[in-house]
Amino acid sequence: MAIVYETLKNRKFEEIVHTYTERDTMLYALGAGVGYDPMDVKALNYVYEENLSALPTMATVLAYPGFWLKEPDTGVDWTKVLHADQEIILHKPLPPSGTLKATTKVDEVIDKGEGKGVFIYSSRTVTTEDGEPLCTLIQNTMARGQGGFGGCTDRPPASQAIPETAPDESCELPTLLQAALIYRLSGDYNPLHADPAVAKKGGFDRPILHGLCTFGVAGHALLKTCCDYDVKLFRSMKARFSAPVYPGETIRTDIWKLDKGVAFRCTVVERDLVVIDNGFADVG
Repeated sequence: MAIVYETLKNRKFEEIVHTYTERDTMLYALGAGVGYDPMDVKALNYVYEENLSALPTMATVLAYPGFWLKEPDTGVDWTKVLHADQEIILHKPLPPSGTLKATTKVDEVIDKGEGKGVFIYSSRTVTTEDGEPLCTLIQNTMARGQGGFGGCTDRPPASQAIPETAPDESCELPTLLQAALIYRLSGDYNPLHADPAVAKKGGFDRPILHGLCTFGVAGHALLKTCCDYDVKLFRSMKARFSAPVYPGETIRTDIWKLDKGVAFRCTVVERDLVVIDNGFADVG
């Protein structure tokens, strides 16, 4: 199996139409850990049908095209794929229910050289039924050891630098032991996050949390700390995944204020391990 640059770069995707309900919106928020404090009335707006809002990071599960890199026509060995970076850009707050449309395209395939990795940049544009832009998602996926096919050799975009000073603010949020089992109901049914036997084959002691669930927890921390739970103040977010989280662990999001927006990094408190790095968000 080998990657053919032109074939992957010009791959065609079918338009996705996705109808979701307020129940789906509340279920996503519960999977991302919202509602852990029953007395937090502002957080309640994301898990209770009265005055319901959608978490900004719910954009990652809307009109999702599925694990398309597993398809034979890509030439990618899907067992060597890692989700490296994720970015969401919100053009307006997400509706708590509705029908949306989305198109996906491959933006670039960067070849790091023989025996090295490949960076596959793809984007998804989500609109309302009437075609009004709602959000844009940009993803970088790394295919380990599949370089050397003659693709683009440009350098990947630079990541957000994290200041060496102490953070201006920090937010610790717990994850439930059953968090992965809840989050998977939003559409990612990879057994790695549910079946202990599959997790052990993947080199983990037990099922791990979805990377995009960790991304959702980080988004919750930013929404809570920088926006006082006002989705209108949450415009974009991007970050790099650096290590998996086990359900039940506590995630601390450290936040640095910049001239525009904030930089952030997420650490698992129990293991003092950075799990999301080089984060930037246009919030506040």
